[in-house]
Amino acid sequence: MSLQTELTSPSRHPLAGQTMTGADMIIQVLAEQGVEVMFGYSGGAILPTWDALARFNIDQESKRRKPIELVVPANEQGAGFMAAGYARASGRVGVSMVTSGPGATNSVTPIRDCMADSVPIVLICGQVPRHAIGTDAFQEAPVFNIMSACAKRTFLVLDPEELEATVRTAFEIARSDRPGPVVLDIPKDVQNWTGTFRGEGLLELRGYRERMQALYGSQMPEAKSAAFFDILRKSQRPLIYAGGGVIKSDAARDLKRFATTFQIPVVTTLQGIGSFDTTHPLSLHMLGMHGTAFANYAVEDCDFLIAVGARFDDRVAGNVKQFAPNATNIAHIDIDAAEIGKVKQVTWSHVADSRSGLQDLIAAGSGFKKDFSPWLSHVAELRKNHPLNYDRECDFIQPHYVLECLNRITRGEAIICTGVGQHQMWAAQYLDYKNPRSFLTSGSMGTMGFGLPASIGAQFACPEKLVINVDGDGSLRMNIGELETVTNYNLKVKTLLFNNQGDGMVRQWQKMYFSERFCGTEKFLHRKDFVNAAKADGFEFAQRLSEKNRVESVLQEFVHFDGPAFLEVMIDPDACVFPMIGPGLGYKDIVTGPYITARTNEPAKPPDKNDLF
Repeated sequence: MSLQTELTSPSRHPLAGQTMTGADMIIQVLAEQGVEVMFGYSGGAILPTWDALARFNIDQESKRRKPIELVVPANEQGAGFMAAGYARASGRVGVSMVTSGPGATNSVTPIRDCMADSVPIVLICGQVPRHAIGTDAFQEAPVFNIMSACAKRTFLVLDPEELEATVRTAFEIARSDRPGPVVLDIPKDVQNWTGTFRGEGLLELRGYRERMQALYGSQMPEAKSAAFFDILRKSQRPLIYAGGGVIKSDAARDLKRFATTFQIPVVTTLQGIGSFDTTHPLSLHMLGMHGTAFANYAVEDCDFLIAVGARFDDRVAGNVKQFAPNATNIAHIDIDAAEIGKVKQVTWSHVADSRSGLQDLIAAGSGFKKDFSPWLSHVAELRKNHPLNYDRECDFIQPHYVLECLNRITRGEAIICTGVGQHQMWAAQYLDYKNPRSFLTSGSMGTMGFGLPASIGAQFACPEKLVINVDGDGSLRMNIGELETVTNYNLKVKTLLFNNQGDGMVRQWQKMYFSERFCGTEKFLHRKDFVNAAKADGFEFAQRLSEKNRVESVLQEFVHFDGPAFLEVMIDPDACVFPMIGPGLGYKDIVTGPYITARTNEPAKPPDKNDLF
């Protein structure tokens, strides 16, 4: 439903005018909003709404209608990340429902993670009755205070007459503008309250809606598009820098059309992976701290950088003053006006979602012609001369090799979820992504433990697709309880675990910048048997792989197993992620490692200790 339709033409609910509890109203609005799956864990303060869901589903089944599927995780954090994975994979609003106190506080990390990566979810939290708020009642927590600092919007519903409209408004806010998480803190007595269900209505948010109408209803002024093409006409080396906003606004097709129409190469952020087919000749893959050398060299060489749905974050821009040093012009399209000029000053900008911004430029540039073939030849040479590489002769299994083998099987068509660490960067570098919403990872927050629950949410969103969680031993431990959730619901999620017996990314930093003082990052004494843990949780395919010559054959079995599958690969503990640009450094300081050909042999400067992480 478009925002315009949602605001002007609400359809009357068939139950409008009926008397029901607040809990029933919550469930009816969820159904009205198209919620098909929700993730949550029960508890006393949310039980009225839990019971309303049960009664709703019984009624739906009696009428042979589809109920709202409830997925119960091992932990509320898992529920939040499942909702996030669902939202990231589908583009729809994910829903999580938890109880008060610890249920809500366990959900803080997923909420902040979704806010940082602009992911639309709605979290419904139970709260102690209104008269008990502030008395340190059993399982009370100041959810509004905590979540207001983490979410796009937080509501504490104290007036039951506003409950229905508040729930409906939460979905509107979550999905519109720059998407994000909305939290509903609903006291138990408000859930038990009885009133008249209106079946329509939103909260009065006049300023917000006026801004949305202006944002979605406007077109790029002719003078502004003309100014853009004046810059492009003078440019010799243009480069598109695409971020997660391209995916959030469903603009991947428009990005491809824009890039191919004007023959401009594309680099993407971590969150932008999948916005442009990585197998396309114009693709240079990921830029930034662990971006490909050829992508980063192209950023150094370009004279016109076109940022679309990206925000110049520190993992991309590094030393901001040195970022894109030869770009005499920088253009920026973003839905959030606050991002324009926040980090890097630009010479041309337009506030719009990526889709409408690109479409306006394509239409305005219908007669534009310029030959960028010398630049494209230069970029092709960069790709040829500075490809990704690793130690191919080592006796230990190299994670890069495993992913190369996996890539030959998936051919860029799988949904890949990751935890956070080295495995995350290897998956970003060595796998192809032909479609948007096919690489789901915690970017800005960098939350270990994200991958497994997110893959569960993604599989519920896309049951027909192959979903693979690429994880690390440190990251998997964070939410390992969700292995049982995979088998409980008989999901075909595949978990590929890279075990280097340590917190590999931090260990790499300690190796490079802290004189190899491996404090707290080596796990050789840890006794977790991941394979037996997976078997205990019901995985019929659970194997450990230690022999290099078996990698390809075992991966084939793993991917094609008809059901949940778990594969632990014992990898070289000294394998590192390269290229790497140290924090606070410029792209000229890129460290390519021993196996990727560098453009220059100048040694990189050590980063300032204050810039680390």
